[in-house]
Amino acid sequence: MASEKPPFVAAIPSHLAHVNGIRAFLVSVCKVYGIETEVIDTVALAIHEAITNIIRHAHHHRAELMVEMHIFPREDCLEIHLLDEGPVFDITQVPELDPAELRVGGRGVFLIRTILDEASTMPRANGRGNILRLVKRCTLKAPSPSCG
Repeated sequence: MASEKPPFVAAIPSHLAHVNGIRAFLVSVCKVYGIETEVIDTVALAIHEAITNIIRHAHHHRAELMVEMHIFPREDCLEIHLLDEGPVFDITQVPELDPAELRVGGRGVFLIRTILDEASTMPRANGRGNILRLVKRCTLKAPSPSCG
């Protein structure tokens, strides 16, 4: 599971109807690497929230824009990059909210920070959009060859 291997990649139009499909792709990759079910469920929830936020806040539901997911299985973690086409975004500028505060919405980044071990953003090289880098430390197993 060297880091030089190409990532698993999926892309969807920026429409909420496609989020469950890309989430299922993530879950499938996680299962291939033997990640525990509880970890898969929480990571899938965080990624679902992140993609939904991209569609709503970065792309403003513009279905002609794409969301890409790159999954890098590492020996000690799962690293996921979400690429968008929205304006520059810095996750460190999102304030830490009090989880006891009652409010509608605004909990997506809190959820992502709580579930995942790392969350950072950087502008894409082409100058159009962002890369949201998310990391969950966990044990991965090398996939076994298919028996046919």
